[in-house]
Amino acid sequence: MDQERRSQREMMQENEKQARTTYTNAQAKTAMSRRDNKASKLRVELTDPRKSNYFYEEALKTLRTNIQFAGADIKTILVTSCFPNEGKSDVVFQLAKEMGMAGKKTVLLDADIRKSVLVQRYLVDSDVKGLSQYLSGQAPVRDILYGTNYENMDVIFAGPMAPNPSELLNGKVFAKLMIELKQRYDYVLIDTPPMANVVDAAIVGKVCDGAILLIESGFVGYRAAQKAIKQLEKSGTHMLGAVLNKVDARKEKYYSYYSYGSKYGYGYDQNHENA
Repeated sequence: MDQERRSQREMMQENEKQARTTYTNAQAKTAMSRRDNKASKLRVELTDPRKSNYFYEEALKTLRTNIQFAGADIKTILVTSCFPNEGKSDVVFQLAKEMGMAGKKTVLLDADIRKSVLVQRYLVDSDVKGLSQYLSGQAPVRDILYGTNYENMDVIFAGPMAPNPSELLNGKVFAKLMIELKQRYDYVLIDTPPMANVVDAAIVGKVCDGAILLIESGFVGYRAAQKAIKQLEKSGTHMLGAVLNKVDARKEKYYSYYSYGSKYGYGYDQNHENA
């Protein structure tokens, strides 16, 4: 009887030892996998053509602060405009840089798979894969996610122009990507096409925590802005606010609030070509 009990104890001890070894090996594999993913992360060099502008940079800091105070649950944010060339893409890029410099892990997602300007504007000289290839099953997430030369800032490019952008953005694959990015990053900033002729921004807004409408000063009228806001809200998009862009600093001697209904923003000077 005593010998049988000893045998049982020895077997239990051996099983516990094996379980601990298996658990330790699993931990080691997980750690190695994380290190491998980090080491193999794709990188790209971006060149920002924008010249330093104190008022512009201060306005971006204000915008960043307002977003942070919008709530801890506001992490995925789309930026759109009423029309092309209002400066939307530049503002999203600069905001992503600003978030990164503030210590927030940020990814810039270019969801304009109709007519993206990101690769050309920021002088990317290497072949890159992008969102359209992921959504169409041609590339996994790891092949479209790029680290950059800016602190805490990653980027997903739009990829080749797709013949069916709205269908791709409205699918389950894009919704799944947003969930994954939200888990990885403090902020996901999404550049979407203007609202004028397409509904892409409203589609993306359904799976985002909030939206910002960029409005060019002196160019976009009240009715156009309200129409864009209503289109976004109709899709269930939560409007965070609006940003007044390309304000003539020679005419405006100070920052001022403006409103479109209950939407508020800040104006600042922007003097180079934008999209």
